[in-house]
Amino acid sequence: MDEVVKIVNDIKAGNIKPIYFLMGEEPYYIDKLSEYIEQNILSEEERGFNQTVLYGRDVSIEDIVSTAKRYPMMADRQVVIVKEAQDLSRTIDKIESYVNNPMATTVLVFCYKYKTLDKRKKVTKLLAQNGIVYESKKLYENQVGDWIKRVLAGKKYTIDPKANAMLVEFLGTDLSKINNELEKLQIILPQGTVITPQHIEENIGFSKDYNVFELRKAIGERNQLKAYKIAENFAHNPKEYPLVMTTGLVFGFFVQLLKYHGLKDKNPKNVAAAIGVNPYFLKEYDLAIKNYPMRKVSQIIGALRDVDVKSKGVGANALPQSDLLKEMLYKIFN
Repeated sequence: MDEVVKIVNDIKAGNIKPIYFLMGEEPYYIDKLSEYIEQNILSEEERGFNQTVLYGRDVSIEDIVSTAKRYPMMADRQVVIVKEAQDLSRTIDKIESYVNNPMATTVLVFCYKYKTLDKRKKVTKLLAQNGIVYESKKLYENQVGDWIKRVLAGKKYTIDPKANAMLVEFLGTDLSKINNELEKLQIILPQGTVITPQHIEENIGFSKDYNVFELRKAIGERNQLKAYKIAENFAHNPKEYPLVMTTGLVFGFFVQLLKYHGLKDKNPKNVAAAIGVNPYFLKEYDLAIKNYPMRKVSQIIGALRDVDVKSKGVGANALPQSDLLKEMLYKIFN
């Protein structure tokens, strides 16, 4: 994020590079930077004649170079944005000659999503010398919660830890999807609001009572009645709660418990970092390791692997989801 802020601040200060090569596994920042350039380099009047958007699947490198070499009309510069540039991965090296001597009056932007250039290649080195090469890296799941807090703080919102965990639980590491949901909340809720699980349930559609997050909590507490009740709800809503996702997240929970058991230093700060959880929820894990000794956790992990295989249709004779959920809980609690 710091690198993104620096690129934006440089553009605001007039330090505009002739080439921006935006690449990487996380498309969110690639989209944000290209949108910023698209909306802010040229005035609204200048864009009609001097801003061109191309798509990698429809053009060749030669087409891009030809467009980039045009002179602007009644403006200091033109902007050429190549979206879905990863479709040009086989021929991207052909841009070398242009990159070696780019037009000073053109801002050429490549949106090279889900892939990266080999940093040892000549073309990558030339791009870094004569422009900006930005790599947008995928966040790990344990980094997404902090990202949500930072984004909301910038908009003058805060978020309850449980609500934050719900978003990460259900939306994973897809920053674009998370941002879309956060923007919905910002439309509905006034600045200064503390976003709660209730807000998430009412405005995004995740049930605060029937979700994998609550299922894991019930399992950790050995609250069988609650766990089976949640599982029954999942069985009636298989599209919303696919079994593969459920077993995967429960499996991850017990892997975290196994790591917790194996730690020598059980200082709360060390534990939270080592097993990848928000310290706010550490009490739930403290209770779970008391309820599930290390040997039992190992047995459960083996049993969950079996259920996961069956959920994918291997050796299960197409058992219904409700039966597999019950089998999973039976093996955990017995």
